[in-house]
Amino acid sequence: MSRVGQSKITIPEGVQVLQEGNILSAKGSKGELSTLIDKLVVVSIKDNIITVVPNDKSPKGRALWGTTRALVNNVIQGVSVGYVKEMEIVGVGYRGSMQGNKLSLSLGLSHAVEMDVPDGLSIKMDGNTKLSISGADKQKLGQFAAVIRSKRPPEPFKGKGIRYVNEYILRKEGKKK
Repeated sequence: MSRVGQSKITIPEGVQVLQEGNILSAKGSKGELSTLIDKLVVVSIKDNIITVVPNDKSPKGRALWGTTRALVNNVIQGVSVGYVKEMEIVGVGYRGSMQGNKLSLSLGLSHAVEMDVPDGLSIKMDGNTKLSISGADKQKLGQFAAVIRSKRPPEPFKGKGIRYVNEYILRKEGKKK
């Protein structure tokens, strides 16, 4: 039995939720998002409460029960509150800057790495080594943060690289003479 799927989702103030066929869309202060609902799951909206119930007791239907509830909750939370990922650049000479809609990273390579910021996301630089990415779409935000981190992942000997603020890097000792 899904423990995630059993819990109900309350719709916060200022969020409008519509269900048309197998598409559930939500509109709030942070934007507008939608998610696809599988046929094996039934989503019902009553009195500002969303409930998700499996259509049949097959293993696939029960597996999609909790997943669908989590996706719907991510959409509701994204349009009402939004999501934020905090990252930091660690290393001598490593820095980042915003130039219009482009993120420019100097990571000790022969050239600066420039990345276009996707629509719906915004980056705020705090100095030149701390950045916070914010947006309504949790999947798009996490994917873009992972792409930024992949440009120079943290290494275990000196800890240099791009990492999440809450990430712990297991440090190694290094060579002995």
